[in-house]
Amino acid sequence: MLELSIDESDVLKKVAHALSSEVRINILKLLNYKKMNVLELSEKLGLPVSTIASNIKVLEKSGIISTELQPASRGTMKVCTRNFDDIHMQLNSGTGYNDPKNSYQIEMPVGHYIDSVIHPTCGLINPHGIMKPEDEPSLFYHPDRMSAQLVWFRKGYVEYRFPLFVPADAELESIQFSLELCSEAPNYDHDWPSDISIWINGHEVCTWTCPGDFGDRRGKLNPQWVPDKHTQYGLLKTWKVNDKGSFLDDVKVSDVTLHDINIGGNKSVLFKIGVTPDAANIGGINLFGRGFGDHDQDILMRLIYS
Repeated sequence: MLELSIDESDVLKKVAHALSSEVRINILKLLNYKKMNVLELSEKLGLPVSTIASNIKVLEKSGIISTELQPASRGTMKVCTRNFDDIHMQLNSGTGYNDPKNSYQIEMPVGHYIDSVIHPTCGLINPHGIMKPEDEPSLFYHPDRMSAQLVWFRKGYVEYRFPLFVPADAELESIQFSLELCSEAPNYDHDWPSDISIWINGHEVCTWTCPGDFGDRRGKLNPQWVPDKHTQYGLLKTWKVNDKGSFLDDVKVSDVTLHDINIGGNKSVLFKIGVTPDAANIGGINLFGRGFGDHDQDILMRLIYS
């Protein structure tokens, strides 16, 4: 999710300008389904390549999409990728997401889980490389796991405990967790669905079917030693719970509310993510931390309160 504040006027103007054109909106609609190059977009929309190229520059400048040059039969081609599923604009200056008096957030490294049940294939990557031995669940209890920046397993779960520092009289309005993830396939496979569930304070919130394990290009942050033709990046997803229910990227996915997950009065919050043994699609999970994939963040928890 791209979150913007009224105080970030330069970025806000670029994004608003990028979304003010029907041509650019149609480009984004096409990129909802897959990456496309400039020629493909031109053919789909029935517009000259030059028109598409100029509009791509506007979208790229706003950060809504990214592009990369790939080999083509004649030279290179520019391939376009949409970066965000949602854009949130906070128009009230000094309130909400950007006011530290009304929000609390903390990032948890992906290797700092407090409990796990792991089934192969599985493994961990830290800044020094792939931790050995691979496909060994007991490795997930090794002290060096704390340095992990990429965690993967076929089924099971990892659970994290987030400290909760908010005023005693705070009235919670929402809690959300944001992380980059994808399925876990041999090497990689964009058509490899996996039913990924999350729990907050032991209460199951929802199950989301991830479409695949992504490796058609290198992750933007991956070190050079990460091999090609393997998992490279994931999707940045945000789960949010408020008094109206639970939402994935601002789309309601269940009726679980803040009252159900019982956050009030606790000094910590438990967040568990995994693939259950009875899932219809046991396609595994990759969890990306800082320095890997496309998004330079760990597991981010944010609370909004009044």
